Amino acid sequence: MSSSFATTDPLIHKFSTDLLNPRLLLLRHHHHHSCSFKSSSSSSSSSSSSNNSNARSRNLSLLYKGATSSSSTSCTSIRRRHTMRMRASSSSSDYSTLIENVVSDKKFPIKRTQKFEGKISIGLDKAKDAHNWELTVGCSLPGQWEGREIYLRYFIVIYSEWDQPPKDMIPPGSVIVKDYAIETPLTKSPKGDDFHEIKLIHNPSSGITAINFVLKDNETGAWYQHWGRDFKVLLASYPQDDRNIVGGKKDFGLWQGPLGHLSNMLLKPEISDSSKDSGNTSIEPKQEKKNLEGFYEELAIAKEVSHENSVSVSVKKCSETAKNLLHLETDLPGDVVIHWGVCRDDTKKWEIPAAPYPPQTTTFRSKALQTLLQPKGGGSGCSALFTLNEEFEGFLFVFKLNENTWVKNVGNDDFYVPFSSSNTLGAEDAQISGKTIDVDQVVSKLSYTDEIITEIRHLVSGISSDKGGKTKTKEDQEEILQEIEKLAAEAYSVFRTSIPSLSEQVRRDEASEEAEPTFKISSGTGSGFEILCQGFNWESHKSGRWYMELKEKAQQLSSLGFTVIWLPPPTESVSPEGYMPKDLYNLNSRYGNFDELKDVVKKLHKVDIRVLGDVVLNHRCADSQNQNGVWNIFGGRLNWDDRAVVADDPHFQGRGNKSSGDNFHAAPNIDHSQDFVRNDIKEWMKWLRQEIGYDGWRLDFVRGFWGGYVKDYLEASEPYFAVGEYWDSLSYTYGEMDLNQDAHRQRIIDWINATNGTAGAFDVTTKGILHAALERCEYWRLTDQKGKPPGVVGWWPSRAVTFIENHDTGSTQGHWRFPGEKEMQGYAYILTHPGTPSVFYDHIFSHYQSEIADLIALRKRNKIHCRSTVKIVMAEKDVYAAIIDNKVAMKIGPGHYEPPSGPKTWSLSLNGRDYKVWENLRNGVAI
Repeated sequence: MSSSFATTDPLIHKFSTDLLNPRLLLLRHHHHHSCSFKSSSSSSSSSSSSNNSNARSRNLSLLYKGATSSSSTSCTSIRRRHTMRMRASSSSSDYSTLIENVVSDKKFPIKRTQKFEGKISIGLDKAKDAHNWELTVGCSLPGQWEGREIYLRYFIVIYSEWDQPPKDMIPPGSVIVKDYAIETPLTKSPKGDDFHEIKLIHNPSSGITAINFVLKDNETGAWYQHWGRDFKVLLASYPQDDRNIVGGKKDFGLWQGPLGHLSNMLLKPEISDSSKDSGNTSIEPKQEKKNLEGFYEELAIAKEVSHENSVSVSVKKCSETAKNLLHLETDLPGDVVIHWGVCRDDTKKWEIPAAPYPPQTTTFRSKALQTLLQPKGGGSGCSALFTLNEEFEGFLFVFKLNENTWVKNVGNDDFYVPFSSSNTLGAEDAQISGKTIDVDQVVSKLSYTDEIITEIRHLVSGISSDKGGKTKTKEDQEEILQEIEKLAAEAYSVFRTSIPSLSEQVRRDEASEEAEPTFKISSGTGSGFEILCQGFNWESHKSGRWYMELKEKAQQLSSLGFTVIWLPPPTESVSPEGYMPKDLYNLNSRYGNFDELKDVVKKLHKVDIRVLGDVVLNHRCADSQNQNGVWNIFGGRLNWDDRAVVADDPHFQGRGNKSSGDNFHAAPNIDHSQDFVRNDIKEWMKWLRQEIGYDGWRLDFVRGFWGGYVKDYLEASEPYFAVGEYWDSLSYTYGEMDLNQDAHRQRIIDWINATNGTAGAFDVTTKGILHAALERCEYWRLTDQKGKPPGVVGWWPSRAVTFIENHDTGSTQGHWRFPGEKEMQGYAYILTHPGTPSVFYDHIFSHYQSEIADLIALRKRNKIHCRSTVKIVMAEKDVYAAIIDNKVAMKIGPGHYEPPSGPKTWSLSLNGRDYKVWENLRNGVAI
């Protein structure tokens, strides 16, 4: 229950009146001073107590005002001033009061974002002349809008070139952008004040097959695209593999139905979805004449606008009244409510102090007080005055701007102002120094492995011929890779037999056994026995304390059997999820602050879990605009200019070289061919290893730059484990996934090879094939023509990081969600097969937890590793079965399978919904 309080303390009432009166500012001193004031009342030998009270109040207000005017503007500036004595006199007696300035003035910077939601509308309809068509693109977000780069693609060059539209299609006010596009501002629409639109006239006989466009918000500099690429509206039928098509024409192979939220489209590139992407084809182009049909679609969209404000707090102490007098003011707009309390010690536990309180104060859930700040004179900002007893150590507060917007201090902490000079540092000042724990165990190379290593190097360099020569066939490359795997396994066995084993440890679910070796074979494999946990989802940033939540779960994750955890991007980011980095050295993110990140890493190390940092190296958001108004000038410690941006990204006018990969159009793509860029990134990654304690990396959107640069970065930062996200579309024909996905996995293999095997890669191929096989009950898809697993795990298993779901495909995004209620079949596959399996956070902390834990325990018990061998014994319509290392047999699907009887005796260990796993009793490990 809430109760209201009025200001009852005459001291505070008078203080609030006099404080803002500049005529009363008579003193500004750092030394002892004396001042006399004549009472306005007539002389009297017997002054009333009320006069004394008024004089005392006036003296306090004068001194406070004088001190406030000389306050510092630094974030945390603690200043002790000398005692100041003020004397007030009447005709009969003098009244003096002593005031000590113990606590200084503090000014906290506030960075906040304001979210606006609206819609993008796209419609195609007959024009007034009945011969032409009219394409209307509109947006209902507030702010200044312009439609930018409306690309027209002609069929004969649809896959490689853009062209400008004909003159009769260019609206008034348009500007030519280079030689391939038009920039046209949206104009206000009769539909409403916040609705802007543009209309384009299309002549069906013009030969135009498609219009591509993106939208740019001039206010924020943000680009709005579809699945990380341009919007595409088809005006003729032709084969295509784009997921960014809008419209509902079946004959054109368009994606049906609503396309979902676009607020994420700035964050990630497109993700293949075989269940929805009915337009992905691999047939030869063949144009067909189809009649245009109108459509109208609305797509939800959101933008965030950044604002910078501040709050200033001054605290003075009166030695005679034992009161702390606190004045707070801020330039936050609107009706600002402060939630506040006090604390008695450094634990900063909130308490509600005794009355009196400022006007318009109520209790909040019996845990804090809330006060509506009063507008300042002149209408700029608001303020409040508080009187607090001396028994408390500090003042705690946060702001509430509306029902959905809370404002806290840096790192999502409460604002804190100490009442004693002994505690002078705010949370933002604390820089805890210490040595980073090095968790890598370096193992010397043994001399008798030199010959094996040399042979592997020759084979790797032989995968591709010289640049001027002919590329080897896929069959040749596959054979070479197989030989590399055999040699690597041989070298691996040499290491295992020559290194003393670690001490034995007892787990809850198994007997004592020899601990797995933890030495590093390669940054592409770790120890070979890693089990990866993705330690976040798409919503994790919303808690504001994700690092601390993970810290609380560290012991549980360790007991489940995970050896490595992948944390979210740590840097300051335009997008709250972290994938639009800005200042790389600013590690205060929506997931937590710098110290909290170090704290959770330290805790994870303590429970024997290594930590991967999610680093976004392909692109970076600029801090300011160049002379042309383009956002390509960077801030922070790495204050690069437009030379750091690739030259062939039309959106950001870079002066670097051409990109070595695919562009991500939502942010400036970094030119890694520049020496200064590579040197800075290498120093930054080494700094992260040393300061935070990261053990390795998850590399975002590596399709955007050459794998050779990744090799450079990994050799410099020496990670224990590294994995890249090389993501592109699988092969489809008429909306159905092709059986042969060799071309897709070859592209991933090529990237791994470009890194010289220093990094693994997420096995997107296996994810896609598993997805299709389970969704359509087509388990025959789970073998290739040579009877091996059809993904990267079938060609280069030690570098394949297998998974079924992540923050993009699942969570609240759901771009390519694994078939429902079949997730455990997917985990039964990846946790029994070679490669390095990755388990998604949402699945770990769900009703699947115990089943996942059982599969992990079985994998560890049988020492299944990234190079284990697989013998596929059945791949039919309704069942897939395989035997791994002759230790484990498994089957998934509703069909029947039992492992063969004979010299080997199998025991059924796990039996779930449409999956079973057996262990070979002759190995002595089955339970």
